[in-house]
Amino acid sequence: MIIVTGAAGFIGFHVARALATAGHSVLGLDSLNSYYDVDLKRARLSELAKLQRFRFEACDVSDAAQLMAVASPSTAEVVIHLAAQPGVRYSIEAPFQYEQANVRGHLSVLEFCRTAPRLSHLIYASSSSVYGDRKQGPFLEDDRCDSPTSLYAATKKSCELMSEAYSHLYGLRQYGLRFFTVYGPWGRPDMAYWLFTDAILSGRPIRLSGGGKMSRDFTFIDDIVPAILAMVSLPPAGDRPHEIFNLGNSFPNSVLDLVNVIETAAGMSAIKEVSPAHPGEVGLTFANSKKAGERFGFHPKVKIDEGIPAFVDWFKAYGNRH
Repeated sequence: MIIVTGAAGFIGFHVARALATAGHSVLGLDSLNSYYDVDLKRARLSELAKLQRFRFEACDVSDAAQLMAVASPSTAEVVIHLAAQPGVRYSIEAPFQYEQANVRGHLSVLEFCRTAPRLSHLIYASSSSVYGDRKQGPFLEDDRCDSPTSLYAATKKSCELMSEAYSHLYGLRQYGLRFFTVYGPWGRPDMAYWLFTDAILSGRPIRLSGGGKMSRDFTFIDDIVPAILAMVSLPPAGDRPHEIFNLGNSFPNSVLDLVNVIETAAGMSAIKEVSPAHPGEVGLTFANSKKAGERFGFHPKVKIDEGIPAFVDWFKAYGNRH
C-alpha cells in the first residue's frame, strides 16, 4: 500500500492518479481544508474515485492519533507526504496555520513512518523557497539554506531538519523534494498562472507584484510525476538514508514572460496594474536538477510556451463544466 497525503491537492492528485493507473494500491488522505475552493478538491477526488486501486479517507495528518487510526502503519510500504499549507503570502496572515499543517503535520507523518514495520521509505515535499532570496542561480541542493524570507519557507526547512533527525535516530529512509513552481491542469487557484488566466479571460486587471520582473523556474506537472514514481521504485540505499532533490525546469522565466504566454493562449490582452513586491517574495528561483536527472531520469522538457496553453485549455473546459 502506498499512502499519499494531500491527495486532493494539485500535485497529490496527479501522483495518486499515476500510481493507481500503474497498478499500485493507493490510500489517499486529505483534510479538504478551505484555503482554496473545496469544490476543486472534490472534483479531483471524483476523478480519482474512477480508479479501482484508489481509496480515499478524510484525515488531517497533523492529528497524529487520527492518522494512526485512519491509515494503519502495518500496511504502509511507501508514504508520499504532500499535504501542507502552501503559499508564501498567506503565511504572513495565518502563521499558526503553517505551524500546525507543515511542522506538526510533518512530525506526525514521521512518527507514523517510524512505527510502520513494512515501510520502505518516505518521500516528502519541500520547496524551492528554502533557498531564500538569491540574485543568481542555479541553486544546488548543497547550498546553505539558513536565511528564509517567509514563514512558509522556514516551516519547509524545519521539515527537512526533522527528517534528517529521524533519519539519524531511527534509520528512516527518505527523499525530500524541493519543488520549483509546479503548474499545470488541475492546478492551484492561489498561484499566479491561475489568477492571471482567470482575470484575463474575465476582462479583469491583473496585479503585477514588483512590476512582474521576478523570475520563476516554472515546472510542468507532467515532468514532475514520472520522477516521483521512479523514487517509489528506487528507495535510498547505502549510507545516505535521507537525500534532498531539486525538481525544477532549470529555465527561469519572468512573470512578464508568463503573462505574455497566457495572453497568447487566451487570445486576449491583459489589463496590467503594478504593485510593490510582496513581503516574503523572492526575486529568483532557479534549480540545478542534475542530481535528480542522474538518479531518477528527471529531464524536464515542457517550457511555458507549451505548458501554459495546456493549462489554459484545461481551465476553460473546467470552467464550462463547473
